[in-house]
Amino acid sequence: MKQLKRVNPELANLFQQCYLNTLDTTVERLPDGTTFVITGDIPAMWLRDSSAQVRPYVKLASEDDQLAAMIKGLVWRQASMIVLDPYANAFNKEANGNGHQQDRTTMLPIIWERKFELDSLCYPVQLLHDYWSTTEDESIFNEAIHLMMKAIVDTMIIEQRHDMQSSYSFERDDIILPSDTLPFDGRGTHTNYTGMVWSGFRPSDDACKFGYLIPANMFAVVILEYIGLFASRFYNDAALAAKAEKLSKEITFGIETYGVYDHPRHGLIYAYETDGFGNYNLMDDANVPSLLSIPYLGYLPADDARYRRTRAFVLSKDNPYYYEGKFAKGIGSPHTPAGYIWHIGLIIQGLTSTDRKEQDELIRQISATTAGTHFMHESFNPDDPGQFTREWFAWANSLFGQFILKCAEAGSS
Repeated sequence: MKQLKRVNPELANLFQQCYLNTLDTTVERLPDGTTFVITGDIPAMWLRDSSAQVRPYVKLASEDDQLAAMIKGLVWRQASMIVLDPYANAFNKEANGNGHQQDRTTMLPIIWERKFELDSLCYPVQLLHDYWSTTEDESIFNEAIHLMMKAIVDTMIIEQRHDMQSSYSFERDDIILPSDTLPFDGRGTHTNYTGMVWSGFRPSDDACKFGYLIPANMFAVVILEYIGLFASRFYNDAALAAKAEKLSKEITFGIETYGVYDHPRHGLIYAYETDGFGNYNLMDDANVPSLLSIPYLGYLPADDARYRRTRAFVLSKDNPYYYEGKFAKGIGSPHTPAGYIWHIGLIIQGLTSTDRKEQDELIRQISATTAGTHFMHESFNPDDPGQFTREWFAWANSLFGQFILKCAEAGSS
C-alpha cells in the first residue's frame, strides 16, 4: 500500500476505500457465532454476494483471529440457510417476513427471495475451501457443513432432470421485466437430459433463457471436487464423496458435449446457455459466474485455447452485451439499461487477463468511471459515468480490491 501511494496516490485512496467497504458497512456478527452480510443497499444476505464480498479478505485470515472468526461464522450461517432451503438465493437476518413474500413459490419468513440460481450453491463451498486452504482450521467442518454438502449434491442431482424430478417452480406477478419470473407456470423452458444441472436464474437474478447455464455448471464441477475431498477427509462419508465425483463427471461431459458452439468467426467456443435440444444462447453477462470468469472459477486456466476463443467472442461486438463508450468498453447485462457497462465485468476481465498492459488500461477505465464517488457501481453509462445504478454495491468494491492486490503482488503500479 505504501508503494502504491507513492506511485499513484489517487488509485491508492480508491483501493483503500473500496477494499474496506464490505468490512466497514455490511458485516454483522451475531450472538450465535454466525455472520450476516448484506449486499449493500439491499438489507438481505445473498449466498453469492456475501461469499464474493469477503473472499478478498481470506488470505489475511491466518494472521487475524477476528477476521477468521467472521469468515467462519459466515460459512456456518450460509450452511444453515442452504439446509433450510437449497433453492433460495437470499435470506433475512431473522424470520421477519421481509422481501418477496408474494412470489408464487414455497416461501418462508426468513427467505428474502427464492430464485433458484445454481451458483448460489457453489459460492459458499468456494469460500469454505479458500478459508480452509489458507488457515488449515479444521474446526470449521461441523455437522452443518456436512448437511450443507449433502443438500447441495442431492439438489443438483434432482435438477439434472428438472422437468421429470423437480418440484421447484417460481412465478412473480409484480414484475418490471419479463426476466423476473419463469415462463410455463413457473417451470421454465424445457430441457433435454445432458448431465448438466438446470438453473432457473442467472447470477444477475434474471431468468435463464435456456435452463443449462454453462458458467454455473463449470463452477459446479469445481466445487463438487471440493465436496468430494471434504466428505472423505473430514466426515469419512464415502457415499457422499462418490456421488459428488460421479456428478462432477456427468456435468463435465454435458458441458463439453452440449455446451460448445462452432462460431463462424471465433471457432469452437462455450455458449452461455443451452437446452440440450440444440438451441444456444450466445452472449455473456457481467455477473459471475460468466464465460469471461472461467479461470476465476477454476474450471480452466487463462491460457486454455478454448477459453481464449471464448474470451475473444465475449469481448467483441458478437456478444450482444458488449458495449463501448468514451470512458470505457466492456460487458454489461440485460439486468441493467442497454449500453451500461458493469464494473464487475471490467474487474473480472482484469483478474483473468495475462496481459499487464490490458490490466493497466482496465484500472484506468475503472478509476475514471466512479463518478467522483470513489466506489464501484453496479453499472454505468460509458459515455457519462455520472449515470449509474446502485451507489452502494459492496461485491464490486471488494472485487476491485482483490484485483488491485493481485496486480500489486505481480509487481504492478
